[in-house]
Amino acid sequence: MEPAGGEALGGPGDYPPGQEDKQLSSLTLPVRLWYRSSMSSSTPGESLREKEPGAIPRRRFLDLVLGGGLAAIAAGFFYPLCRFILPPQGRGASQDTQVAAKKGELAPNSSKIFPMGSSAGILIRTPQGDYRAFSATCTHLACTVQYRPDLGHIWCACHDGLYDLTGKNIAGPPPRPLEQYRVDLLGNDIVVSKRTV
Repeated sequence: MEPAGGEALGGPGDYPPGQEDKQLSSLTLPVRLWYRSSMSSSTPGESLREKEPGAIPRRRFLDLVLGGGLAAIAAGFFYPLCRFILPPQGRGASQDTQVAAKKGELAPNSSKIFPMGSSAGILIRTPQGDYRAFSATCTHLACTVQYRPDLGHIWCACHDGLYDLTGKNIAGPPPRPLEQYRVDLLGNDIVVSKRTV
């Protein structure tokens, strides 16, 4: 770049001591700021941007954005892991008895999933009108099972496992039967207990 007088500006060491400031004084303010910043920083104009009041330097802004993104990814990974390792501490964590439904709520050959402690249970009303209750957690990979009225069996949709109405595994990959619960009719309530049948 050449100043108004036609002389080329050199580096900081090209002028005798005190002469550099005299050469720069003949330039306009923006050109002087650009020249000084280009001599002191690796990116032209970076010092000028940093001196603006309230401005965030580009590098600091990118550091904040990338740091926030990495923190969000880490939280998305570790939160479910912690929830898996540390079971919830609630009133239902050790609950052995649950009102699963009201009398007359289930039609014959239908079912209902209900909370049972920290997991789920399934209450089935058979085509004959009897009530059966089991753990709703498949013994293969812990998917939630459901009742298939068309088959008359308990079915796990994850890997096509089948259980009969006694909880016995009859098809697919489940390695063992479902845990069967006790069902009692107390007044208008259908009460399910973890005590074995």
